[in-house]
Amino acid sequence: MSNALVSTSVTTLPVPGEQLSTYLAAVNRIPMLTAERERELAVRLRDNGDLDAAREMVLSHLRFVVKIARGYKGYGLPLADLIQEGGIGLMKAVRRFDPDVGVRLVSFAVHWIRAEIHEYVLRNWRIVKVATTKAQRKLFFNLRSAKKRLGWLNREEVESVAKDLGVSPETVLEMESRLSGQDVAFDPLDSSDEEDGGWTPAAYLTATGEQDPANALEAVDWEQQSNQQLANALSQLDERARTILEQRWLTEDKVTLQELADRYGISAERIRQLEKNAIKKLKDLMA
Repeated sequence: MSNALVSTSVTTLPVPGEQLSTYLAAVNRIPMLTAERERELAVRLRDNGDLDAAREMVLSHLRFVVKIARGYKGYGLPLADLIQEGGIGLMKAVRRFDPDVGVRLVSFAVHWIRAEIHEYVLRNWRIVKVATTKAQRKLFFNLRSAKKRLGWLNREEVESVAKDLGVSPETVLEMESRLSGQDVAFDPLDSSDEEDGGWTPAAYLTATGEQDPANALEAVDWEQQSNQQLANALSQLDERARTILEQRWLTEDKVTLQELADRYGISAERIRQLEKNAIKKLKDLMA
């Protein structure tokens, strides 16, 4: 296929999301590469960074992206989005393709195309992520096809699936539970029926203690108010009493009774009495 044909295809190729049927028809009209042409383009890209060669390799394999993307329609996600994600995987494969390995690009690119689609499905299938570990990801895409019947797996089936996929039976059970669940809004939806909100998590998963935003805000307000009251009360003490309290209780490097006694030229016992009286007055002022 000539570079002129490739450039024309790039210009006229529609975006999958806007004109999906037109896009699919356009992709199917792009000729496939022969093994010799594919190697020639791959060598040009590898040795010279030829972007026209890369473009031609990508365009000629878009039909395979569409074919792979169709296999993921069962997850309820737009086919156009699946195709676009698969296209990203194809471009990554073209960039990493080595013509000297001896395999065709389509065989090499399958892994990259599927990997990008898998990531997209896992990110968007549900609001709450259901698969995070490698074993869970493997089960996410294989568990439903591994089931021989509707309903929950029995113990024998769980062990069989675990053995076939190389994961633990506990992981199979956990993923089956996750796949069987549904996303639920935390707060009740707007409804004239007050009973509708009784089953939302907000009704029975209420935060307690410091986790409750209302309690946290109340604690902050209380602390600010207490600090202001303390400052006001301290300002009403005489300078010596205020200094004793600050040096004994309100600083990181607290001083001893004897150190204060030496500073004021009185006994440590007298400092203790002044401290006690100052604390009592402070409590009365803050009450």
